[in-house]
Amino acid sequence: MNEISNFFQSIRIPMRFIVLIVLAISSWFIVVSCSATNAGQYADNMAPDLIADYIYRIIKSERTIYGKYVVQRLKDENVIRASEHWEQDKSLPLPAQMFRMTAELASENSPFNYGSISPWSLNEGNTPNTDFEKKAMENVLNTGLPFKDYQTKDGKKYFSAVYPDKAVAASCVDCHNSHPIHKQRYPEKIFKVGDVMGGIIINLPLDSQ
Repeated sequence: MNEISNFFQSIRIPMRFIVLIVLAISSWFIVVSCSATNAGQYADNMAPDLIADYIYRIIKSERTIYGKYVVQRLKDENVIRASEHWEQDKSLPLPAQMFRMTAELASENSPFNYGSISPWSLNEGNTPNTDFEKKAMENVLNTGLPFKDYQTKDGKKYFSAVYPDKAVAASCVDCHNSHPIHKQRYPEKIFKVGDVMGGIIINLPLDSQ
């Protein structure tokens, strides 16, 4: 806790913003981690598509809170910005980086996993690769609705769902549109707030553990 306090003091963030950041990040880690733990526990009693919907609602709400009410607000008030190199810059992690870190924590030592995919991803590892991901992403972009189906991945059976991942704040689209990789790979693609930028994929394991 002392290290966290020293970090915030070094970048001179007012106390009210420190409380906001800590609450947002803490709730994100706790709630999403609990969702991952409980997913398998309730799998025998609930339909997998309903479980996926509940997990997505939590992920979506926490992403919105962090992106819109933490990153965007602190940027607008010139308190602190989010940066791709947040550790070196003593800034906040980008919403996409926060999402990836929580996804890694939630899937730790578990076959359950979730993440983001996008045909305009800055990270090549997040582009749709499997037949399911390609089909799901195409459907999400065409309809704006979730796509759900069963699939076998790495020899394991999953119920998988892909939900539209929309830009919730100007900071999201500004970051992508101005990124050198985006300009090089997708120069014609200019995101606006509210656009579907990709998908959030949730993979629920069906095999008995």
